[in-house]
Amino acid sequence: MILEEKDASDWIYRGEGGANLVLAYAGSSSLFVGKVIRIQKARKNEKANKSVNGFVSVLTTDEQLLWRENKELMSSPNKEALEQRYVMNVIIPLLGPKHVDAGIRVSVSKEFLQSVDKKVTKQRPPWRVNAANVDTSHDSALILNDHSLFSQGISSGGDCFSVEIKPKCGFLPTSMFISEENKLKRSVSRFKMHQILKLEHNEISEVSEYDPLDLFSGSKERVTEAIKALYSIPQNNFRVFLNGSIILGGSGESTGRTSPKIAYAFEDALKGFIQSSDGLRTECFLQLVSDTVYDSGVLDKLLEVQKLDKLDIEGAIHCYYDVINQPCPLCKESGQLEKYSSLHGLPLDESLKIVKEYMTAATAKDCSLMISFQLRKGCDSAPSCDAVCLQSTNQVFDYKAHFIDLSLKPLKRMEAYYKLDKKIVSFYTQKQKFVNGEEQVGDPKSSDSLSH
Repeated sequence: MILEEKDASDWIYRGEGGANLVLAYAGSSSLFVGKVIRIQKARKNEKANKSVNGFVSVLTTDEQLLWRENKELMSSPNKEALEQRYVMNVIIPLLGPKHVDAGIRVSVSKEFLQSVDKKVTKQRPPWRVNAANVDTSHDSALILNDHSLFSQGISSGGDCFSVEIKPKCGFLPTSMFISEENKLKRSVSRFKMHQILKLEHNEISEVSEYDPLDLFSGSKERVTEAIKALYSIPQNNFRVFLNGSIILGGSGESTGRTSPKIAYAFEDALKGFIQSSDGLRTECFLQLVSDTVYDSGVLDKLLEVQKLDKLDIEGAIHCYYDVINQPCPLCKESGQLEKYSSLHGLPLDESLKIVKEYMTAATAKDCSLMISFQLRKGCDSAPSCDAVCLQSTNQVFDYKAHFIDLSLKPLKRMEAYYKLDKKIVSFYTQKQKFVNGEEQVGDPKSSDSLSH
C-alpha cells in the first residue's frame, strides 16, 4: 500500500531529531494503530549527492569505502533502506534485538510528504523549521512501533506512562591524543561543558543539573539523582507521555525548568497510576524510572557501544583524513606531525576500523531510550514483559525498554564534530578562569555556578 495525500491527516507530530521527523498514528486503520512513522528531513543548505548517472546515491564514495564489508548497507536502494539495514546489521548485533526495533518500510507519495510538511510546520520548534524541511524526494518512510504505548493485548490494559530519555555520552575519554589545552575533557563530561556554550548562545534558558556520568554510573543513588535532574530541567533530554500524548517536556531545547504549574498537573496525571498520597506521586514515579534504569542494566550495553570511540575525536579525525585520502590539515596547522605520525602510519584497514567505530559510537551517544510502564493488575502479567516493583507503594509494573533514533551519521560530519568539540572545550576552559578560587577546576558541580 502507498500512503497518499488524504492519509496525512491521520498522522500527528510527535517530535524530531536532526535527521528525521516522527509522527504518531491517530487514525483507525488496524495496520497503523500503535505505530509511528519516521520521515527523512532535508537540510536547507545541503545538496543531495549526485552519482555519475544522475541518480541520488545513498552513500558517498568515501562512505562506500568505509562500509565496504557490509554488503547490505552497500546495496541500499534509498535512505530509508539504508537506515533500516544499518540498525539491523550494525546496531542490533551490538545492542541486542530485545531493545531495538528496526521497523518496516512503507511507500509514500510525494503529495503525502508535502501535506505532512505543511501540516506540522506550526508544531515544530522554529529553529528546527529554519534548519530543515521534510525531504519530499523520497518514496518510502519507516514505520516503527510506538514505544510510548504498550502493544494491545500485552498486558491487562489501563494507562501507559512512557519516559523518553536522551542519555548522551556516559563516559570520560582517556585518549592519549587529547591535547594539553583540552585536558578538562578527562574530568568533566561533554554534556556539562556543552551546556555552558548553549547558555551563551541562548539555546537554553539555564544550565541543566543532569550529568550523564550519574546515569551510567552503576550507582543506584546517582541514577536517582540523574532522573530527578532530568525532571527538574527537561530541555530535550526528558519527556513523559500518557497513553501516547506528551505531558512533560517538549520537542525543543527551550523546555526550561519544570514550573510549579506543570509539576502540579503532572502530579495530578499520576493519580490512579501511582498509589500514593498527594504531593508524593511524582517522587514515587521518578523512583520507578530510576529503579527500572538501574535494575534492567539496559544502559550497560549502550555504554559499551559508546566506548567504541577509543581515540576521542582528537585522534579519530586524523584517521578520517587518511580514509578520505586527503593531507591532514590539522597536522599542517599545528606542526605536530610527530605526535600523530603513529595514526597516519596505520594501514588503511586500521584507519577504516577506527573511523567506523567512532561513527557507530556517535549513534549510541545521540540515541534515546524509551521506557513504557503499565500497572500490573493481580497476577495476569504477560510473560513477554519485564517487571519492576515500586517498594514505596508496593505496586508491580510491567515495563518495556527500547532504544530509538539509531541513525547512521554521515561521514562528512566528522569535521563538524571536531570543530564543535574544540569550541565546547575552549569556551568551557575560558569560563573556568572566572570560577571562584575555592571551586576546583574540573569539578562537575562547579559548572552550575556559571549559569547565574
